Formats: sequence, structure tokens, C-alpha cells
Amino acid sequence: MPSPVKKKLVRSDRFHDALTIAQEAGLLRGAKTEVVRGRMPKALVRKAKATSGARSDTELIEMALANLAVADQYPDWLLSQQGKVGKDVDLEF
Repeated sequence: MPSPVKKKLVRSDRFHDALTIAQEAGLLRGAKTEVVRGRMPKALVRKAKATSGARSDTELIEMALANLAVADQYPDWLLSQQGKVGKDVDLEF
């Protein structure tokens, strides 16, 4: 039986994309003045952080809110990215 592979903690592309769309829509501009809080089960928070790659509760909430705020825009945005390569990709030229 193969040994389980440990996953490196990386921010999920889906959540990174949601933050990118929110940024492009201007939703992340301005001072962070709103306070959002709530009590959640520890297992839910732990799993959500592991899935999303969030390093803090604030980052987790920001990812979740961005994901909800731009969910309807995601399919069109994703299709618009076809054939584009990010500037941070090393093409070894």
C-alpha cells in the first residue's frame, strides 16, 4: 500500500482567482475598516484554512467573502484567461 503523500500548503488557485477578480473589480481597495466575526467549529476553520491555503483567520474570511462576492463572474473571467501566461511564469528563455 502506497504511503500517503503530504501536500505542500499552497493557496488554492480557485481562491486566488476569486481574490484576483475581486481586486480587478475594486472590491479590495480602501481601508480595512469593517469588522466581521463569528464563532465557528474548530474543525471547519482548520479544514477551510488547509483547503484554501489561508494563513490567518482574516485571510480566510477575505478569501471566503471574495469567493461569495464574485462567484457569478468566475466562469466568464476564467474563459477570458485562455491563452494568457502570467508574468511570473518562468518560460526559460
